[in-house]
Order: sequence, then structure tokens, then C-alpha cells
Amino acid sequence: MYFCKNCGEAYMTDEAVMCVKCGVAKGQGSSYCHNCGKPVAADTAVCMNCGVPNKKPVPANAKSKVAAGLLAIFLGNFGVHNFYLGYVGKAVTQLVLTILGIPLCCIVIGALMILAAWVWALIEGIMILTGSINTDADGNPLTD
Repeated sequence: MYFCKNCGEAYMTDEAVMCVKCGVAKGQGSSYCHNCGKPVAADTAVCMNCGVPNKKPVPANAKSKVAAGLLAIFLGNFGVHNFYLGYVGKAVTQLVLTILGIPLCCIVIGALMILAAWVWALIEGIMILTGSINTDADGNPLTD
């Protein structure tokens, strides 16, 4: 049985995605232990009641939010940020738009393709830096 880290209420099932009492997503919050439901200080590394770690360790392969955002802003036309985060399908689409747009620049459609890829990448870069996109393709959170 797991407990909400925000209010301490027990989850109905282990597969629950949010707390029915406070509505916070599972794993969010730092006021209560997820293992025993007892109050813990937000900066405490271990629950003093049951000894379970209070915070998830950062995965060894965690990607940087700043690096991904800057890659999106400066090299986003080529999908570099999406390759970095593991979103290969989106990355290939951005790369193909840019590569096909370069020889077609003599006609308007090529310039529009490059512009579309650039705007798409710029928006994704802003979303990454503001935290709207906060996980990589494997679901690992981006680090600050």
C-alpha cells in the first residue's frame, strides 16, 4: 500500500495515478512518506518512521533540461533536441523538413518548410525550459 506524498491519504490501488482526497498526481508532494503515510519534513532524505528514502534518486541517464532547451533553440531545425531526449520520430520529421526545405528554397514552399521546423523547435525549446516538457522519451524527468 502506498500513501499520497501531499496529504498522507492511502491510495485505493497501487495502480492509482492520483490521490482521490487532494487530487495531486501520484509521487508529487513532499509532506508525507509514500511508504507509511507519516508526516516528514520536505528536506528530509529518509522517513524517520520507516526508513524509506523520501526522494527518488536521480537516474544515471537523466538528461539536462537546460541542454535540451538550448539545443532546441539553436539547433532545433535539425531535431537535435529530440534526438537528445529520445523522441526519434519527431527528430527525423524536423530533420527531413529542414533538409528538403534547403534545396526547395528557390520556391516558396522550401522557405515555409524551414520556417515551420524552426518555429516548431523554438516552441519546444521554450516548453522545455519552462517545464511544460519535463520528461525524456523513456519517462525519466529532466534535471535542472
